[in-house]
Amino acid sequence: MIQAFCEARRIVQAESPLIHCITNPISINDCANAVLALGAKPIMAEHPKEVGNITAVSAALAVNLGNITDARAESIFLSGKMAADKGIRSVIDVVGITCSDFRMELAKRYIDECSPSVIKGNLSEIKAVAGAEFESVGIDVSIKDAVTKEDEAAVREAAVLVKNYAMSAGAVVTASGAVDIISDGNDVFLVENGVPELARVTGTGCMLNVITGTYLSAAKPVTAAVLAAVTLGVCGELADKSKGMGTYRVGLIDKLSTLDDKTLEQKMRVRKLHI
Repeated sequence: MIQAFCEARRIVQAESPLIHCITNPISINDCANAVLALGAKPIMAEHPKEVGNITAVSAALAVNLGNITDARAESIFLSGKMAADKGIRSVIDVVGITCSDFRMELAKRYIDECSPSVIKGNLSEIKAVAGAEFESVGIDVSIKDAVTKEDEAAVREAAVLVKNYAMSAGAVVTASGAVDIISDGNDVFLVENGVPELARVTGTGCMLNVITGTYLSAAKPVTAAVLAAVTLGVCGELADKSKGMGTYRVGLIDKLSTLDDKTLEQKMRVRKLHI
């Protein structure tokens, strides 16, 4: 897996692919900087009259349901269908669907009509879109749904759900959290990198979405999804949190731009779960 990671990173840095990101204004600047830090080129266009053209010349598409508006809702479908028609890989972040019927409807429609390569959300959101029982607490995973690496039984139960949903959706599924659970419907990978501070900075989930989109331009979807989770988790661990969250936020971008293959290999904590 590390060879696949290094090759994807090399391709992104060598080719600087254009990544079309339709995200929310809360995180748009950090998302653009995250893509740039990895070596790719972001374009954050969201007007319905231009998104189809822009997606058509992009290497990957990342869409996000956060802070949704009518124009952005229209645009994600125009872009998603263009991506599907052109064979361009896409990822959708189903943020907020546990507390919004409107977002839930958009997520299900996008998955049905646009066939994204990756479906990303926290575990509550993945449970919701999969039709399982979930608990809603806004845009965050609920305490009831959250899992930790210390609770192997809960991790395995969640992994079965993620694997089954990935199989039925025909996509890679990323359930982010203290343990990121990622499956393509066949294999299940657990990423145990990361620190609590990542959840204390606005938009890190959105950043994971566009990092996934960036690596979708250079690797198969399951590799891109695992590499994205590892990358954000490792950089979250390396960023300086001693001076507060403002400095930490900047430090996170710094680490995304300076992470090397050797450090990634030394720091990554990924295991394959057999279920």
